[in-house]
Amino acid sequence: MSSQVMEKTESNVAVEDSLRDLPLSNSYETAMEALSSLITRQKRGTPSSVGGKYGKFDRMQMYLKILNLEEHIPELKIIHVAGTKGKGSTCAFCEAILRECGFRTGLFTSPHLIDVRERFRIDGFDISEDKFLLHFWDCWNQLKEHVSDDLPMPPLFQFLTVLAFKIFVCEKVDVAIIEVGLGGKRDSTNVIKEPVVCGITPLGMDHTEVLGNTLGCIASHKAGIFKPQVPAFTVHQLSEAMDVLHEKAHELAVPLKVVEPLDHKKLEGSKLSLSGDHQFTNAALAVSLCKCWLQRTGNWEKIFQNQDNPESNMPEAFLRGLTTAHLYGRAQVVHDSSSNCHFGSAPADNSSGDLIFYLDGAHSPESMEVCAKWFSSAVQESKQLPNLSSSSHDVESMKEVWGNGYIQSERGNTNESNKISKKILLFNCMEVRDPQILLPQLVSTCASSGTYFSKAIFVPSISTYNKVTSGTSAIPSGISNQDLSWQFSLQRLWEKIIHGIEGDVVLDESSKLDSAETLPPREFLYEDASRCSPADGNLACSSVISSLPLTIKWLRDCVRENPTLRIRVLVTGSLHLVGDVLKLLKR
Repeated sequence: MSSQVMEKTESNVAVEDSLRDLPLSNSYETAMEALSSLITRQKRGTPSSVGGKYGKFDRMQMYLKILNLEEHIPELKIIHVAGTKGKGSTCAFCEAILRECGFRTGLFTSPHLIDVRERFRIDGFDISEDKFLLHFWDCWNQLKEHVSDDLPMPPLFQFLTVLAFKIFVCEKVDVAIIEVGLGGKRDSTNVIKEPVVCGITPLGMDHTEVLGNTLGCIASHKAGIFKPQVPAFTVHQLSEAMDVLHEKAHELAVPLKVVEPLDHKKLEGSKLSLSGDHQFTNAALAVSLCKCWLQRTGNWEKIFQNQDNPESNMPEAFLRGLTTAHLYGRAQVVHDSSSNCHFGSAPADNSSGDLIFYLDGAHSPESMEVCAKWFSSAVQESKQLPNLSSSSHDVESMKEVWGNGYIQSERGNTNESNKISKKILLFNCMEVRDPQILLPQLVSTCASSGTYFSKAIFVPSISTYNKVTSGTSAIPSGISNQDLSWQFSLQRLWEKIIHGIEGDVVLDESSKLDSAETLPPREFLYEDASRCSPADGNLACSSVISSLPLTIKWLRDCVRENPTLRIRVLVTGSLHLVGDVLKLLKR
């Protein structure tokens, strides 16, 4: 660690010296405005309007040539990962494993949740603001000097991809782990010609407006990252997808291996740092990718020559990586104690109620099922230890009653008796998603594990598709004249699901929120679901709130006012929503 700190200190001094030569106007927010100008479409699903006479990959090659990166990309010794679910987790595991093996790592993932710098990790840390600005403006200015009618500035994701290559080359990483943005075959990252190894995570139905509406079409796009004779690994897939992967691998003489989920016994009593049973699949894929990378780069025997039988036993460096990898917004739990936010740890005092956020950016049917299983498991585990403060108390027998949501303790700490527990869904999704699949999947999977939501809140995200913001960007407290038609349609669907109603649910106009400042009364949390009657306009099961900041404030006020209240909030449906909540909690 000391050598890493010394190297980081020396590097930062060099960066600060370089930044002194930049104009004062080149602030971080100015960089965000510049990035925002590269957004070529207003919302997901609409075509990107890029001018010029060249196609995407011709443009990408020209951008790389302008920046003198073409010849250096093979030096990055890339691990390239595509898939529908688990790309980010697999990449995070790979990065942590190889870093623990002693290599300088670069990790490029998408999207970012709070700050664009999350997309670029060096040695396990988001790139510093100073280094980001140095590489950003160098890249920006060089490309600006060469733009023309034939070669415009790259759209946002293409620019970020080029920037990632520049950062990793300049920072002299030993390995770059690159996550595909969308698909594979036509993704900007697919300018990589000679990766060391490729990986395909679990496949499912997502981005169908771009990739096609069959699993076979989607698999074909993902297999587009395969390169002739370069080893590739995948996990068990449905036959429609697996057949396509094998066919594409055969065409390119790619040795494709299918990886079994990781046996938990190999962890030797440790736990994966990323939660959920599905992570055993992602971890196994990461282990295979890293082992192959080490072997193909001539490092396997060098590193593990003194370790007993590393082929059958999990190397210690691999174990450390699997138990320390981190990824924001995927199966993440944040304990929030009033105005104080605790990431990854419980609040220190018990002066107010408990407010716990469970965040997962699931937005496809398959990932929603995984999210529901994780949430159900997480809240049921927490019932074993109901006191979320730093001291624990034994509670031998617990019973939960859904409706008014009281947890009654037959024996235990008196402060925990009659604790009011509420599970709330905080949901939004993009209009290109199909909530008629997502929400029933969530409800039914949770119910199969005995987990039920007391209430659901539907709220628009703060993030917009046409603006890049940072962790310090201003957040509007409320939005007047906000179009909430999508949120009301989600609410109607929710009411149908909860009440088993067929056909349309008609909402009384009086039940709609007329003002951006309107919030549900505190009593909304405690209303018995049995009194909910959509036909009468009495929506005791759900609410639409026009502002996410106001929603978080309302939840915080609720637990401040009632020390016996414990609210568990599942935030899902959109990575944008998850990122917005994280940003607000960090404030």
